[in-house]
Amino acid sequence: MKSSGGIAPSWVIIQGLGTVLIAFFLIVSDDRNPWVWAGYALAAAAWLVFVATLGRRPRLAVPMLAVSTATAAALAGPATGVTATVITLLTIGRFAGLTIASGRLIGVVVGLDLVLVIGGCLLWDRPAWDVGGATAAVLVSALCGLNRRQTDLRVAQTEQLLEQTRLAHAEHARAAALDERTRIAREIHDVLAHSLGALGVQLELAEALLAERDDREAALTTIRRSRRLAVDGLGEAREAVAALRQDLPSLPEAVTRLVEVHRRDRGPVELDLCGEVVAVPTVATVALTAVAREALTNAAKHAPGARVEVVLHSGDQGVRLEVGNGVPPGHGRGKGFGLTGMRERLELAGGTLNAGPDGGDRWLVTAEVRR
Repeated sequence: MKSSGGIAPSWVIIQGLGTVLIAFFLIVSDDRNPWVWAGYALAAAAWLVFVATLGRRPRLAVPMLAVSTATAAALAGPATGVTATVITLLTIGRFAGLTIASGRLIGVVVGLDLVLVIGGCLLWDRPAWDVGGATAAVLVSALCGLNRRQTDLRVAQTEQLLEQTRLAHAEHARAAALDERTRIAREIHDVLAHSLGALGVQLELAEALLAERDDREAALTTIRRSRRLAVDGLGEAREAVAALRQDLPSLPEAVTRLVEVHRRDRGPVELDLCGEVVAVPTVATVALTAVAREALTNAAKHAPGARVEVVLHSGDQGVRLEVGNGVPPGHGRGKGFGLTGMRERLELAGGTLNAGPDGGDRWLVTAEVRR
């Protein structure tokens, strides 16, 4: 967790305590050398600038901390007491713990501190145990900082991974919602096209009965059938939405129902169910049912009165649906048969779609989903 300045709260506490320690040891220091005090002033000032700018201007904070620790390390030889050593250990440990500094830079600064501490102690004829103790202390402090740095880096990487995972889940949920809305829209489109197409045929028939034959009784019967089609279409639209969220009827049942409606309201149609009923994934059932509905709608729209043949073949290798119809002489194949939408449905279900003339005077739609 970061503070408002982007620094971990534990580091804020450590830096605060470090500032107090530096101030304390400067107060109790008994050094009399003015050059040593000038070095203390520089090291302390650079430390304060580092603390003040780390969260806002890291490019300034990092070199300031390097100046502070190098200055304190250079004072290890001429200074008396432990003030210079304390400042060195504090600053080098903090520098080694910086995640915004590169590993190479940290290595250079730690090496520089070691050279300054050892060189200063030797130059000022410090006892061997002072040299060894100061060197070991610097190394331990640097290692503690590096260990904390690795921990902070792992935490940051984990947080980044969690954020990426959260974003991926959110994107997946959004894509799933879009896919669901697209499927519902397609299903409703197909249902309404099927129902409204049949309704249009019946209303045209009623108009012809009234205009050409003045057969009111037959026209009234046709209008009643149209009303039933409208009611059935509304029910089918509701079922289409519900079908995407609950158990579907089997594919043979769904196709049989479409064939019965077509036979009742639009014209002759033959249904051939081949093979044994096999389990079909929900997405494939929805897609193949939609293809059957769209193909029957197109047959009634573009080849009115032509005989339609529907074949549903189920087997170990998958399911194949064929809808074929003859084209009356002089009647064009039309455009916009909804092939794109049907093909997209089948692709989402892992299937394929072919549509076109079968080499004769028939238009054939073949949809297949393999297991």
